[in-house]
Amino acid sequence: MDAFAILVRRYQRPIYNLMYRMCGSVDLAADLAQETFIKAYEHLERFRPGAKFFPWLYAIGLNHARDFQRKRKPSVPCDENSLWSNATCSPHEEEDRLCDRLDNDHLDRALGELPLGYRGALLLRYHEDLPIRDVARALGISLSAAKMRLNRGLEMLRQRLKGS
Repeated sequence: MDAFAILVRRYQRPIYNLMYRMCGSVDLAADLAQETFIKAYEHLERFRPGAKFFPWLYAIGLNHARDFQRKRKPSVPCDENSLWSNATCSPHEEEDRLCDRLDNDHLDRALGELPLGYRGALLLRYHEDLPIRDVARALGISLSAAKMRLNRGLEMLRQRLKGS
């Protein structure tokens, strides 16, 4: 129990961020993140010793988010703060801050329009900074499929950003 509590503290932020990106609600994201950790705890016997814990946990979270999205109409998250970047805008220049926020909102909307498989792959790789091999493990796909999903996801994102 104590060891799992350490894992929860360590990974609660990335799992919460995933859920927030999927549902766009602070309260609902917290509930979904908590449910993800409960599912992980209940299925610890399925975790392969020697494997990395985060990709396994993220896969559980991603599947939980997908199940949730299937049950409800998808929404594009929109908030005052960017969902894509953890970085804050320059506090010195209001104009720069506004431009950054608009750019991030635009990116968030475009990302939110992508199919879940592509969105998940992009978030794992570029937001969580996971190696492609771990992205593949988390998504339960081959390495080449992960590379293809990332390339196609980036292309879809580029097209959405150009079209807006």
